[in-house]
Amino acid sequence: MSIAPTRRTSAPRKRGDDTRTKIIDETVRCIVEEGFAAATAKHVAERAGVTWGVIQYHFGDRNGMLMAVVDDGVARLVDSLSSANVSELALRERIEVVVDTAWGCYSSPTSMAAFEILRATRGGLGASSRRHLLEMNDAIGQLGRLITDDPANAGVAEVIWAALRGVVLAQMITGTAVDWSLERRALIDMVTRVLQYPDDPS
Repeated sequence: MSIAPTRRTSAPRKRGDDTRTKIIDETVRCIVEEGFAAATAKHVAERAGVTWGVIQYHFGDRNGMLMAVVDDGVARLVDSLSSANVSELALRERIEVVVDTAWGCYSSPTSMAAFEILRATRGGLGASSRRHLLEMNDAIGQLGRLITDDPANAGVAEVIWAALRGVVLAQMITGTAVDWSLERRALIDMVTRVLQYPDDPS
């Protein structure tokens, strides 16, 4: 006779997952509010109301904690692009959805914190940093494929990504939300024109 598991079986794991999520969220807030240098394991532990031992248990060390933020940012981006259903939309609408989906992820606090971590560590986190850059490249490729299947237009995704990075960087430097409605419209107009008239030299 089998015995159904009691509720206590999953409770510690749920609490552990909640604690891990809380630490990641607090690391993001710390970086966004105070900057990368402030996000020491000790300071994040204080902000999250946990001990250093809890940080160590979940992440090993500060680098592990920081890379968990990057993991979260990349995963959210990939998930959002994966769930974008644009196949039935007209070209311009498809471009709008893809740009807005990518912007929603890329301009989020988690993504900005991840961007700051990768910038500040400059690859100093070894294989993890390289893996995340490869994942970002895959996400860029996925973004491009949502817009067009033509390999000749692969550069379109890079241009969209570069534009988003530029606006997000301006937002990070100023510390305030940037109204990018004019840039968004211009970007969508340009991408639509390039894809509609690929042989037009003007």
